[in-house]
Amino acid sequence: MTDAEPTTAAPDGVPGLAPLELRYLVLAAQREGNRALGRRLEPFGLTSSQFEIVLVLAEYGPITLKELGELIVCEVGSPSRIVDTLVRRGFVERSTHASDRRAVALQLTVAGKALVPQLREIERSTDERARAELDHADLTGLANALRQYLDGSEYGQVLDRRFGAGR
Repeated sequence: MTDAEPTTAAPDGVPGLAPLELRYLVLAAQREGNRALGRRLEPFGLTSSQFEIVLVLAEYGPITLKELGELIVCEVGSPSRIVDTLVRRGFVERSTHASDRRAVALQLTVAGKALVPQLREIERSTDERARAELDHADLTGLANALRQYLDGSEYGQVLDRRFGAGR
């Protein structure tokens, strides 16, 4: 066996998982999903990050930039550059926050709201395709394993805030 040949020995007794493979399986699945989503978003001229922000604003808006940052995975912390692009494109607008005149609220414009049904359909069909690829037990196991892996992390907290009540 040469150094370039992968080993098939199972680490910690996990059959079918090469050493160091798990990270790359997760990364490859994420990239494959983003490529597929990107192809679906091309007609709208949106990136996957812009897609996520439009859908979060549709569900939670009007909200502040800080609140938005606490609900998205695409740009945890400060999504200001993505929001600036969506403002320039006429999908998002900034206004005075209803309860704090010093704060800026972000909300969808009429054009942004018009995109939402089509984007929701993309989201629904993408999720449906993933569900069709795995049987119920595998899907449940995968979701539980990923939640456990993310438990206590910054991204895990974002997902808990966004989806916790719907689980």
